[in-house]
Amino acid sequence: MSRKIRTATATVSLAALRHNLQRVKQLAPGSKVLAIVKANAYGHGMSAVAKVVEELADGYGVARVSEALALRAQGIHKPILLLEGFFNGDELPMLAEKRIETVIHSEYQLEALESAVSDGSILDGKIKVWIKIDSGMHRLGVSLQQVEHIHQRLQTCPIVQQPIHFVSHFSRAEELACGYSERQLAQFLQAAEGKGGERSLAASSGILYWPDSHFDWVRPGIILYGISPDNDHLATEYGLKPAMRLSSSLIAVRNHSAGEAVGYGGSWVSRTDTKIGVVALGYGDGYPRDLPAGTPVLINGRRVPIVGKVSMDMITVDLGAESTAQVGDDVIFWGEDSTGNRLPIEEIAKHIGVISYELVTKLTPRVITEYN
Repeated sequence: MSRKIRTATATVSLAALRHNLQRVKQLAPGSKVLAIVKANAYGHGMSAVAKVVEELADGYGVARVSEALALRAQGIHKPILLLEGFFNGDELPMLAEKRIETVIHSEYQLEALESAVSDGSILDGKIKVWIKIDSGMHRLGVSLQQVEHIHQRLQTCPIVQQPIHFVSHFSRAEELACGYSERQLAQFLQAAEGKGGERSLAASSGILYWPDSHFDWVRPGIILYGISPDNDHLATEYGLKPAMRLSSSLIAVRNHSAGEAVGYGGSWVSRTDTKIGVVALGYGDGYPRDLPAGTPVLINGRRVPIVGKVSMDMITVDLGAESTAQVGDDVIFWGEDSTGNRLPIEEIAKHIGVISYELVTKLTPRVITEYN
């Protein structure tokens, strides 16, 4: 057999990533761009993504200190913001040394900053701080009633860089007619009014749907990777290019008789004689195990359904009795094949009943990641 069999592979287009960040700049021309690369850049590879967008991004957003340190270790010098802030006071000297900015959302973080003043290891005005305002998400953040008090205390903390900055997050930005985003926007503006500093409210959905929220910084996350923030629209509708193709290969093509089951538990039984394809990808690679019957994959430009239970290392598909598919043929789980046929990740996510974010971030280290 001359054709090469490939196991689960995520192929990431660097050109698409650059295009998407340029598109964000078109949508928010008056704002600086904080490229969100947390969770291994939404499964796309944090190191590679950070490097390829470095000339276009004004800074980076991460969720964990370890992510920020990894960026600094690879030579990234631009601003890095901890979107959840620091968790322990003993991290503060490192934040100051590495010039890592931090969100403040809780009293314990404020007290840690104040306690660190006498430490002597942190120079005055060394730590850049963003107050996380709870404008309506009710997850993390300083309440509207606390903003003034927290702001005043941060202004008198010698190790905190002045001025203080402000950040918040939409919770229902995709629901354009519910009125909640307008309320959040108004509350954020009121809380930050007259206090100086920079402001950031718009993440991916805010960038696309709420131009009045763009302010000083926008924070593209899922749209940086060419994926729509909601499953009812495709990223291509917004001028974005999907950056990832998830694929594998057929490792077997088997004749299958009517009335016979496939896979664990015998949950799927063929009504007719057919051919079953076995694909080298499973829940061990991060593909969801409990998916609805008929979830499609793309083989040789043709959509065929996944049948039977997803196994740890394999998936079975119903190729059809007349199929000419062969061992080694590419199987596309989402993305574009070599002839331009597409299987959008948003469609797969909607079919399965999850969000696209979950599909890409759950890919395991066993998946080979390639860049082109």
